Amino acid sequence: MSILQPANPVRQLALPDGREIALLLRRSAKARRVTLRIDDANGEVELVLPRRAALKEGLAFAHAKAGWIAARLNALPPAVPFRPGAVLPVLGNNVALMQPINGAKRVRRTEGALQVPGDGAEFAGRVRRWLIKEARREIGTRAHQLALEVERPIKRIAIRDPATRWGSCSAAGGLSFSWRLILAPPEVLDYVVAHEVAHLREMNHSRRFWSLVEKLAGDCKARRTWLRRNGTQLRRYG
Repeated sequence: MSILQPANPVRQLALPDGREIALLLRRSAKARRVTLRIDDANGEVELVLPRRAALKEGLAFAHAKAGWIAARLNALPPAVPFRPGAVLPVLGNNVALMQPINGAKRVRRTEGALQVPGDGAEFAGRVRRWLIKEARREIGTRAHQLALEVERPIKRIAIRDPATRWGSCSAAGGLSFSWRLILAPPEVLDYVVAHEVAHLREMNHSRRFWSLVEKLAGDCKARRTWLRRNGTQLRRYG
């Protein structure tokens, strides 16, 4: 069970640039001090308070950090909605979203384009489902191949949209991945899959674990750096 309770809007917070944003409040039994969190995917600003902290104290803290909040929000990459004309970097290849040329009723990928029928939410939903399907296929193929190398079975593979993690491995042998990895370069996807498959043998981050990851995917330093620097951008699509 999560220690954090569901977020609730508190009030509007004025920023130095004239904007007003909704400030969300969370009470946390683990928090030892007032903190601010900004969701890089949707720009939500959350005020986390220790269980017994006064709301007045928290709001004063948020007000004092208004300049920092504005700077963080301004630094976020712009959102990329799934609509005709948007371009998606599918495994290193730019794919333009467009309406079907011949009135086709199914999603169809052609050279450099993804033809998607429908409008608005229907269009966006079909794009998202197509990306999830591609992620499941690409990740599944890689994961099962690497599982043979580590001689460990995969119980199941789940494709989700977690807020922070790109992948995870359970003690029971279940793997979970973010579908947004399909928007990363193929070598980055390879690294994340290798990382989680390696956990099937080494459920830790020991030297043996990292040695196994490099055996499966090669030198991964540059790939980890890419994900750290560009992961926020992946979360802005859709």
